[in-house]
Amino acid sequence: MKIKHQLAIFNALTRLLVILILWLMLPILVENVVYRHINNGLVEKKKKFIEHLNQQEINDFIEDEGDSTETYSQFSTLHSEFLVLSRVSVKPRQKKTTFSNEYRKVEGEVNEYRILQHHFTYEGEGYQLEIGSSLSEVNDLTFVIKLFIIIVFVVILFITFLADTFYIEYLLKPFYKIIDTKIRRVNEPETFDHTPIKAASRDFRELDFVLNQMMDRIAEVFKKEKQFISNVSHELLTPIALLKNKLENLLQNESLDDNAIDKIAGSLKTLDMLKKIINNLLLISRIENNQYESNERINFQEMISELQEDLQDRIDDKGIHFFNKLNHDFVFTGNKTLIHILIYNLITNAVKYNKSDGKIIVSDGFLQNQYFISIADSGIGLSESQTEQIFNRFARVSSDQEGQGLGLAIAKSIAVFHHIEIKVSSVVNEGTKFTLLFL
Repeated sequence: MKIKHQLAIFNALTRLLVILILWLMLPILVENVVYRHINNGLVEKKKKFIEHLNQQEINDFIEDEGDSTETYSQFSTLHSEFLVLSRVSVKPRQKKTTFSNEYRKVEGEVNEYRILQHHFTYEGEGYQLEIGSSLSEVNDLTFVIKLFIIIVFVVILFITFLADTFYIEYLLKPFYKIIDTKIRRVNEPETFDHTPIKAASRDFRELDFVLNQMMDRIAEVFKKEKQFISNVSHELLTPIALLKNKLENLLQNESLDDNAIDKIAGSLKTLDMLKKIINNLLLISRIENNQYESNERINFQEMISELQEDLQDRIDDKGIHFFNKLNHDFVFTGNKTLIHILIYNLITNAVKYNKSDGKIIVSDGFLQNQYFISIADSGIGLSESQTEQIFNRFARVSSDQEGQGLGLAIAKSIAVFHHIEIKVSSVVNEGTKFTLLFL
């Protein structure tokens, strides 16, 4: 998951948590405000009633002295309010005015009321005044308010989530640009783009600056390493050539016996192998230093046919059946010599590690709109550990086979130079398949 989505989700979750807390606290807040308002109204009604109270009104309100607490002397038509006065004994230290929520039955209908109970003494007689206000409308209003607020909260959450997503994407745009243009597309330190990234955030400008410095140091190290390999390899060729000439001159000496001639011939063979290794290392160095042009048009149909003719003797010696199944006239732009070496190395490997009466199949096609060439053999195959190391320099499948282990390393360098992806799949004792994906 990308960081912009993680930040947007985190912000949304924090807002959702705040909304949940507010929503849970909302009934308490609403009830406190509403109850305070109702209490104030009940107190005002109590004051007005007490101020105008006289004995005649008391007698009018109290109709049944035997059970005065059950007598509702006055109520509204909609049962939203009631008032009842009853004679009770006033206890010492009794709180004069209290508020409570109770269910009361008025004319057969039960409702919840906010009730003010007030105890007082009039002309030596104790009385209890109850004034009730229905809570049904308050409960309905509280539900409507809660529903309205939760809808508003959800809308706010959705809008802020979208706003956060777009704003975070805007803030992180330089970061993704750095990844795309300065890291993902860089195959060689020398091709690194040092153009400063425009960013409103100082952090990303600092990241871009540090990344440029780091790549400069890496490019310098790479350059020195490649130059060193190239220089060493080139300088080694001169003494090898001198030694070879001296040994060849020694062979002209007729006084040498057969034993000396065999030793000199073995030394010449060793020098030839050493020269071949150095030339291969020089080739890899030149490829990695981009010392080759890549502007030639390459026809793979012609190239595979030519390679088959060149290698036909080796193919026939092992009794291998070669199948050229290229069906597409795909033309690629690159360095023809290097591409020839790349495919040559893969086919010679298929011949070298194949079985007698085996087969080699060269085919092509398109995979997700990408052209590919595959070279499959029915040879000894590779284990998983061998597959992982196969493109390393001096890596050899078998110590019994001739070679220096540089063929596939050269193939890999040529593929990287041409932006070609090499994939390998293999099964021991069944064969190996190399696939070249042309990006």
